[in-house]
Amino acid sequence: MSDILSKMTAALLAVLLLFAYPALQTAQRQEDIHYLAAYQAMVQFADAVRSKGYVSPVMYEEFIRQLEVGGGIHEVELEHRRKKYHPEYGDPANPNTFLNDFSVVYDAYYSPEILSVLFPEDKGGLPKERGPYKLQTGDYFSVTLTDHSRGPMDIFSDFLYGGPAPEISGLMTYGGMVLNEDY
Repeated sequence: MSDILSKMTAALLAVLLLFAYPALQTAQRQEDIHYLAAYQAMVQFADAVRSKGYVSPVMYEEFIRQLEVGGGIHEVELEHRRKKYHPEYGDPANPNTFLNDFSVVYDAYYSPEILSVLFPEDKGGLPKERGPYKLQTGDYFSVTLTDHSRGPMDIFSDFLYGGPAPEISGLMTYGGMVLNEDY
């Protein structure tokens, strides 16, 4: 009886080692390639925006197309922080109390504002002209991607752990200071 039990255990272990482990490694590689493709598209887009000083509809559509080609479902969030200088006054109502100092304040604009400039809505039957969203040197621009897709690695993890695997962040952020105004 113990002979049969040990042979069954050995056969089960052999099946796991010959089929399940290579499939798990392949799924992990596929997930890594998917992550790297999305990260490369995000870096390429953000660097182009930072070096040109604007976001055009063509640039944005090409970025989205590259994400779709790489596979997966991504949520894209754009952020533009415009630098503004505000003078400091002892009494804001009296301009003669200027303190010879300026404070730096950032006004933030997010995806809805940026996309409404890139792709204006047709109101009143007159088509609006699509235009670039312009940034200024010294502003900050960043792109955040959230991956909402489920790949083979997620399915294997569900099977192995008996439920959802420990969440590894599907959040990627990249950006920086706008270096040029090329418009």
